[in-house]
Amino acid sequence: MQNGRVSPTFPRTDRTGYDMDEVDAFLELARKAYTAEPESVELTSRDIRLTSFRMRRRGYLPAAVDGALERLEDAFAAREREAVLAREGEEAWFASARETAQVVLDRLDRPDGRRFRRVSIFTTGYHPADVDRFARRLVEYFQHGRPLSVQDVRSVAFRPRRGGYLEAQVDLVLDAVTEIMLAVR
Repeated sequence: MQNGRVSPTFPRTDRTGYDMDEVDAFLELARKAYTAEPESVELTSRDIRLTSFRMRRRGYLPAAVDGALERLEDAFAAREREAVLAREGEEAWFASARETAQVVLDRLDRPDGRRFRRVSIFTTGYHPADVDRFARRLVEYFQHGRPLSVQDVRSVAFRPRRGGYLEAQVDLVLDAVTEIMLAVR
């Protein structure tokens, strides 16, 4: 028994990790949302993808929690897909996914160094060369069906660079790519 807990949900770290109370509360919310009727769910796969936790000394091991959140996101995405398919049909579902994919592809197909807005030279953003390299992989995935997994998109990391690409803009496109990939699984 540690800190009043009989059995922690995830392994703990001796250093800083995710706040255990926040993680446990979020997982309880997710459990309730998943067992509720699909129409009444207020938690979505996107909400799960964007969830973050404060860091605390001796918290949960981030890699273990992140892995669980990815599986949870996949389960919610599958459930959301099934609900839309039942309500609107497969043709409408795939038409929506194709439309979103085309918007993303139009962005990714821009020339190197010009795919995203740049931050000021005094601000750090994502290294354009790293982002451009990954964008080319995404274009190959969308246009030619080259292998790429959702995990590849979720785990991509870019070096920082002054005057680089605006991180929020790149992250939004990566979120859209993840949603598309989960939609067509």
